[in-house]
Amino acid sequence: MKSISRRDFLKLGGLALSSLALNAFLPEAAPFDDIELVRVATHSVSVYKEPDDQSVIVATWPRDALVNVYETVNSGTPDYNPIWYRVFGGYMHRARLQRVRFHYNVPVETIPETKLLGEVTVPFVQPYRYNSGDGWTPIAFRLYFSTIHWVTAVEAGPDRKAWYRLLDESDESIYYVPAAQMRLLPSEEIAPLSPEVENKWIDVNLTEQSLTCYENNSPARSAKVSSGVQYLYDTPAGRFNIMVKLPSRRMSAADRAASDDQNVLAGVPWCSFFTDKGHAFHGTYWHENFGITMSHGCVNMTNEDAKWLFRWSRPTAGFDEIDKLTLDKKGYGTAVEIHY
Repeated sequence: MKSISRRDFLKLGGLALSSLALNAFLPEAAPFDDIELVRVATHSVSVYKEPDDQSVIVATWPRDALVNVYETVNSGTPDYNPIWYRVFGGYMHRARLQRVRFHYNVPVETIPETKLLGEVTVPFVQPYRYNSGDGWTPIAFRLYFSTIHWVTAVEAGPDRKAWYRLLDESDESIYYVPAAQMRLLPSEEIAPLSPEVENKWIDVNLTEQSLTCYENNSPARSAKVSSGVQYLYDTPAGRFNIMVKLPSRRMSAADRAASDDQNVLAGVPWCSFFTDKGHAFHGTYWHENFGITMSHGCVNMTNEDAKWLFRWSRPTAGFDEIDKLTLDKKGYGTAVEIHY
């Protein structure tokens, strides 16, 4: 495999990005930048004639189908999550849909030895592996919009364009994606929030499926969450402390993530672990059903809320504080109280 050339980088600059969707390794882009899209994030999601799950089913879309959204509707049902999307032919409930968009990026020419964090900015990416015997081969899972991954190098891919080499923190495997599909995060984007505040703690109410972060007994941020399915994958009640932070974590069906129908959850973002059995606060890209139990024991949050908690809580985990060998930050951190 050869390094990417300067000439190839120039081909990806400026107006050249407008033609990237013609590349066989990139997903077909939406015709307009401002179109609203959702991705089916489970094995299938039905379209109902009316925004009510007692209505007639008129169609069904399979996993990873991209569906145009014409309108967001609050129908009042179900009570815990009454939001529906008006789509072609009817309405889809948002519970197992992911809002996505297409954004292509100009690659950088080099990656520092300290690595960088990258965020997927298209609905999904097909990663590839490379070896001299088999050449370029796709791997068994996709990387999805808003997931976070460690980028270690930029090299020429099978199309001779710039591809990023990604390091999977869970088993140190290597795979590649087109660089145009990832946004590299500046270090200030994950800089610690209010690190000077000494008295911080996190309250999780399992009955209300809510989380509140406190500074000096004043609420700093509140969010709806999804904890473990009761009697099957209960999130433990009690007092804990954040122990380990990872900005990216590959989880599987054996982990305490949140998907019974998908074996690999790659790039789960902004993980803050509070038990040594794998319970964590983390971002969630496979459902938008916060307010009811959904997980295998973790506390599911929106990516935005999980990122805020990652930055706000202790131990602080700014980019320069993360151990680049273990790809995490360990330490006795912010107190967590979980109760019914």
